[in-house]
Order: sequence, then structure tokens, then C-alpha cells
Amino acid sequence: MSEPVENHQPKGDAVKAADLFVRCLEEEGVERIFGVPGEENLDLLEALRTSSIELVLTRHEQAAAFMAATFGRLTGKAGVVLSTLGPGATNLITGVAYAQLGGMPLVAITGQKPIKKSKQGRFQIIDVVGTMRPITKLAEQIPSADKIPSLLREAFRRAEEERPGATHLELPEDIAREYTDATPLRKVVSRRAAPDPEALIAAAERITLARRPLLLIAAGANRKQVSDTLTAFIDKTGIPFVSTQMGKGVVDESRAGYLGTAALTDGDYLHCAIDWADLIIAVGHDVTEKPPAIMGHGGSAAVIHINFTPAEVDDVYFPELEVVGDIARGIEALTRLLVPSPDWDFSYFHQVGLDHARHVLDRGDSPAYPLLPQRVVRDLRRAMPDDGILALDNGMYKLWIARNYPAFQHNTVLLDNALASMGTGLPSAMAAKMVFPDRKVVAVCGDGGFMMNSQEMETAVRLKMDLVVVILRDDAYGMIRWKQESMGLQDYGLNFNNPDFVRYAESYGAFGHRVESAADFFPLLESCLAAGGVHLIDVPVDYTENVRVLTEELQAKTCLLPQR
Repeated sequence: MSEPVENHQPKGDAVKAADLFVRCLEEEGVERIFGVPGEENLDLLEALRTSSIELVLTRHEQAAAFMAATFGRLTGKAGVVLSTLGPGATNLITGVAYAQLGGMPLVAITGQKPIKKSKQGRFQIIDVVGTMRPITKLAEQIPSADKIPSLLREAFRRAEEERPGATHLELPEDIAREYTDATPLRKVVSRRAAPDPEALIAAAERITLARRPLLLIAAGANRKQVSDTLTAFIDKTGIPFVSTQMGKGVVDESRAGYLGTAALTDGDYLHCAIDWADLIIAVGHDVTEKPPAIMGHGGSAAVIHINFTPAEVDDVYFPELEVVGDIARGIEALTRLLVPSPDWDFSYFHQVGLDHARHVLDRGDSPAYPLLPQRVVRDLRRAMPDDGILALDNGMYKLWIARNYPAFQHNTVLLDNALASMGTGLPSAMAAKMVFPDRKVVAVCGDGGFMMNSQEMETAVRLKMDLVVVILRDDAYGMIRWKQESMGLQDYGLNFNNPDFVRYAESYGAFGHRVESAADFFPLLESCLAAGGVHLIDVPVDYTENVRVLTEELQAKTCLLPQR
């Protein structure tokens, strides 16, 4: 137990630091805090008790950070996560890194022992701020109550500005009990600058003069305003488009001109289109996302970089023109400047789109049991409404869904292709349901990833959520097993046993179901989506298709590029 901390009495109109902290959070518009408090947070917890902010108590700090990051991803406002010192803070690290690499606004708050007077030595004390600095945009200890307004304002500003990411503040126990006459700083909303007009004119000229322009939609484009303006751009120009995994759904993928999502770095059908293009318009390219290899030294395609921030050059990305500024305003201006050119040749792109569409439908109706991944993806798409949200954990199914599942609306396929941490699926789905309570939400998890944060089933039941959790069970770490097999290595070290998932769900007060044939999955998923409550569906899956399709078939594919 910690030593009693001296509680200085207020002078005049002074307020307790913990109360000021919460008032500053309210000024920032915070409605929820996710987390697991400890004794070093008790003054802050008491201030939250009488505030307008809801505390979402989770069963693990990592899950709380995933939830807060997803809240930030979906709203553009920083999600907030709370933990105590020591092990509570270290449990946050994976979720903080997830937000930072994924470009999701997050403010992490951790407690600490008294910094002015302590009789406990080093018990539970590590340098949390120093640990957080390399994986955040800002990490600071609050040294006095007077500094709370400015440090909180800066933490939120830095988290939310482009490129979004994670920030961290440490609130020591004795500072939380100080009194101060400081007051919250008013939140100032600023507009992002529009791109330079000359850069826009140069981009329009190069697009007009190109013969085979292709649009690449990446992670940084995943903003609502960008979605609207990119749709208008495609409508006017007819330029075909591909997406990265985290750019998926920015533009409706049922539209003519969609050629596919880059689930693989190279060798897929859409890469034939990338190879044929003489100009790639890269919107929202993010160096942390594993992208398709769109450039190479000596390659023929030029690249125009359109993003909130300048390009980070690496071996496969060195654009010749940059349009830097608010993406939506930049695309809107380009749409006004461009007139479709009669010299554009999209014929081969359209052929690639047809080949891709035929390929992803293959075996979608297979009666095989355990289910083939193609059948799983087809039935998910049939069951989900256009605005329904899939929240994916990280595993083999992520590649199949990215390739085979058309997304019809912005942010309806939540996947992570930056940190790519397992354990994200269930917490992300829960956050999505909080942000969009009237929409259907399904968490798609492997048996490995699900068990890393499966304890949050209790949280979902306690919060009376309507949520469906689909577990694709292969009793192994399937993606690594695919890589192992593709490399010609022996099957070793990746198999495990699972609990009875039906009884496991029921032990939390959820509804458990098991698919017994391929024909069971679609009607069962439909009934669970309609029923309300928390449902878990155990789906045995056969991943032998991984090598057949993603390794052997794609390696044997020939692009048959036309003469240039």
C-alpha cells in the first residue's frame, strides 16, 4: 500500500488538481475514458465520479488502449485511456504503439507515486515517461497542478493533428491532490491549410498528360471528407482505383473502376494494373503501412504524392511531385482543374478488374467443412448491411477479407496494417459499437488473437452490447503457419488446443454457437445479428487454400501486359 499523501487545503477559489484535470478533459469534449484504475488514480477517479465523463472499466489495460485508439480512429477525436503506474502502464504499451503506428488519436494517462515525498523506495516505479517517448508524439510528467491546463491541451492537440497518433501524460499522486487557481484552456479548432495552388496545377497537368493514370488510396485518406471528395474525383475523371488495406472502403468498392485491395505486397491481380500504370496518384500514402511496391529504381511509373504531410522517402517510395496540405481540399481542387483526357487508356485496367472480380468469387459457395476462407468471406458480406462494421483481429483471415470482401462505406472494415497486433478484434468491435450503437458490428478473430483479449467478453456483456464475435478456429497461429509452409519448412511450433468456445461464451453470460456445416454459417450469423446481446460463433476453418491460392496460384499468374 502507498503511504498517505499530504492533502493541502485550498486557498480562496482554488480547486483540487484532479478536479481541474477532469474539467480540462470535459473542455476537450471527452465523453468516455477506457481503462483500469489503480490506487494512484483514486483522486482522479473521485473527480470522474461526479463528472459528465463515463468510465468504461475493462479487464485489461491493453484492451482499453485498443478501444480508445479505435474510438479515435472512428471519430477523429482523441480517445482517452487510463491506467495506474508500473504494470498498469506497461500493459498499455502495445495499445499505445497501435495508435501511434496506425495514425489513431489517443491520449494515455497514467498514475505515479508521489514525486515530492515518498517512503516506499522504488516499489512498482519505472520510468514510464521515458518508456513512452519513443512510441508517442508527446510524453510528459505533470510536475505541478498549475501545468495541467497547458499540458492537457497540448496532449490533445498533438494527438489529433495530422498525422494523428498517441500522446501520454503521467499524473503523480501528490500532484493530483494539490490545489490551484488555474483554469482549463479553451479548445481551439484550426483548419488545415490547403495545398499550394502551383503544386495543384502541376499535378493536374501531369495527370492530363499521362496515358495510364491510376489512383492508389491509402491509410491517410481514411477520413470522411476525403471519402466524399475522392468519390467526386472518380465520378468526373473515371480514373480506376486500388486501395491499401487501411485505405479500404474510402470509396465504395462496388463502383466501376475498383480493381482490388492490396492485401499482399506484390504478385496479386491488382499489381498487374500497378505495373501497367505510367502515373500513380498516391492519396494518403503512409510509410508505416505495408504498401504495394509501387515504385522501384528504374521503374517507369511516376508518382504524385497527395497527403497532409510531405512524403517519407524510402526504397520503394520517392514521388516526383508532392501536393501537401488538407487532402480533401486538394482533391476537390484537382477535380475542378481536371478535364478527362481522350488519350487516357483504361482498357487493361478494366480487364484486371474483371479478372480480380472473377478470382475472388471462386469457391465462395464451396460446401467444404471446415469452411474455406472464401466461403466465410462471402457469407460475411451477404449477412452484413452496407453500413455494418467488421472489426478484424490480426491473422490469416485479414488477408482474405481485404482481398475478397468489398467495402461499401468508409470505415466499415477496421483492420490494422501498421503495428498489426493480435488481440485487437474484440476491443475494436466494442469501441465501434459504442460510437455507432445503431449499426451492426461483427468482430472477426482467429482463435489465437481472440484468446489474447477474450476476457473483454465480460465487459461487453456488462455493458449490454449487441455484438457478434466470429472465431475462425484452426487450432494454430495460421498466418505464420502459411509462411512456414510457403518457405518449405516443416510444420512445427505453431499448434495449440482451444477451450470449448460455446461454453466459454456462456460462462460470461453471452450466447455461444458452433457451426456444424458450411450451410450453417450464413443463417446463424443473420440470426445472431438480429437477436441482440453478445453472441460468439465458433467457425472451424480450413486454411489449406492459403498455399494453393496465395502462393501457388498467384505465383503462376501472368499479367500479359499490352504493348506500351
